[in-house]
Parts: sequence; structure tokens; C-alpha cells
Amino acid sequence: MTLVIAILAGGAGRRIGGDKPHRRLGGTRLLDRTLETARAIPAPMILVVREPDQVSGFAGTVVLDAPGIAGPLAGLSSALAWAADAGADRVLTLPCDMPFLPDDLCLRLESALTKDVGAAVAASGGRLHPVCALWRTSTAPTLAQRASEGRLSLRGLGEAVGWAVVDWPVDRGDPFININTAEDMTMAEATLRRQS
Repeated sequence: MTLVIAILAGGAGRRIGGDKPHRRLGGTRLLDRTLETARAIPAPMILVVREPDQVSGFAGTVVLDAPGIAGPLAGLSSALAWAADAGADRVLTLPCDMPFLPDDLCLRLESALTKDVGAAVAASGGRLHPVCALWRTSTAPTLAQRASEGRLSLRGLGEAVGWAVVDWPVDRGDPFININTAEDMTMAEATLRRQS
């Protein structure tokens, strides 16, 4: 079995004023924080974006979101196709806007991806995080069928292919803080100061 890591960075980031991957947290771009997480995992990595000019300073493989599909499902669709073409059988998706991802993310999701499930999805504090998940490339036809019917939910896809949910504790802070607004960034800055 082989793995590809796909960093999803195709969102417009309208609620935070755009250009989300290049927003800085503690002086470091959000994208670079996710790249650091990805580089700790021994697997090839791709960056999935809506438009080629959305990111700069990335020397690796850039893949475009699947056309005609909205939201993160477009990025997952392209990532699954790229990984399958490369001979991989699973894709770990990491969003560019979760700067505190746990070090054991891949390991724990791998352990939960038993032969009877199509995806292993992270959760914390009673919330699912389907953008942080390990997907089998064999789920691509189900994704395509659902997208053609206008069903664009990652959660719905996970339920359709059968998923395992892996829960992380939040007693020392939620490792899946998601930055969508200026308020979220302020909270993330506070979390970063607490961790220093």
C-alpha cells in the first residue's frame, strides 16, 4: 500500500479577506505550517489549488481542483485521481488552514483504515473534521457519482463509503482549530502564545 499526502489550499478565503494560505500566524504562513506537518510523513506530497497562482514558493507538484465541483470535494477528487495514476491506494488530506495538526494524525488514521472502511476521519470535541482524513483511492467513483448529483459534502461521502472516526482529546487545546475569519486568527495567535 502506498500513500500520497494532499494539502488542500484551493479555498478562496473570502471570510478572512482572501489569500488564506499566505496569512501569517506567529510570523509563519499557514501553508508553511501545514507543509511542516506533511514533511514529517514519509510519503509524496501534492498541493491542490483552485488556480495556479493561489500559492507561491512551493517547489513541489501542484494539482488543480477538479473543474465543475465546488468546495473541498473538488480538491479531494483531483487528489484521488493523481494518487491513483501514481499507483497509490490512499490519500491523506490536510487543509492549509489548520495550523495545530497533531503529530500522530497519519499514524492514528492509518490504524483505523481497516479493510472494511473507505475512509478514516479525524474528530475532536464532538466535531468531525473530514478535511483531515485518510481516503482510499477506490472511493473516487462514489465521489464522482455524488458530485454529478450535486452532493458535495465530504461528510456525506465519508458516510457513503463507510468511515471510521478517530477522536483526539481537546483537554490541552483542540488540535483541529480551523482558521476562517480574523477572529479565528486571533484565537489561534492566543493558542500559539500558550504553547510557547
